[in-house]
Amino acid sequence: MTEVKEHKGSGHRRRLRDRFLSSGLEGFQDYEVIELLLALATPRRDCKESAKQAIERFGSLQGVLEASSHELTKIKGVGEANAIGVRLIKAVADRYLEKRILQKKISVNNSKELFDYLYLNMTNKNREYFKVIYLDAKNRVLKTEDLFVGTLTASAVYPREVIQAALQNNAAALIFSHNHPSGDPHPSPEDIAVTRQLVFACRYMGITVHEHLVIGENRYFSFADEGYIERMNRDFSQQSGQFR
Repeated sequence: MTEVKEHKGSGHRRRLRDRFLSSGLEGFQDYEVIELLLALATPRRDCKESAKQAIERFGSLQGVLEASSHELTKIKGVGEANAIGVRLIKAVADRYLEKRILQKKISVNNSKELFDYLYLNMTNKNREYFKVIYLDAKNRVLKTEDLFVGTLTASAVYPREVIQAALQNNAAALIFSHNHPSGDPHPSPEDIAVTRQLVFACRYMGITVHEHLVIGENRYFSFADEGYIERMNRDFSQQSGQFR
């Protein structure tokens, strides 16, 4: 009887799969996660070096997941099937997180919960994305939407379009979020000015702004936690009172 020899790396890949089945991704290095994903499409090829090159090229696990199929296939050993697999996993994760939050009443006063939901979707981008979460009167999520995409340093946000989108979605309240590609979530003067404009515009239309979260690298800045939203609402009330 002829002995069947295992192809190169099969034992290593089997151990990775066994580790995942036993304890999930706990203890995995980022390149091992990518290696496991690549091996799903090419189970008979050693994907370890390709995974390491992908992490090196894109800087992080998030960077690999955000890369386009064209960029991924530039990595030696990564074919179209591998790239589709990586992109699919990212898309499925985004859909899962969106569906999970749509099925529950969101805690508008819990910035950490918001950050956990938004982080994977909004980090490691080379441009600013301005996201709006539309809420009903009971703070249940109606929809999430990337309403504006900006440049590397700024996002052009138009209050009129925000109000129009809120009315179209029958929103009673809004949560804003945008990312800082630099990784530093501290708001710029422009961020503060735009937030003020949005709070005032929404108040005129009877729409509540609960939060504006700035997403950085593993950290965030909450306009609500830092008292900005409350002060802006107070300023609106004082200014509108002058005209009564």
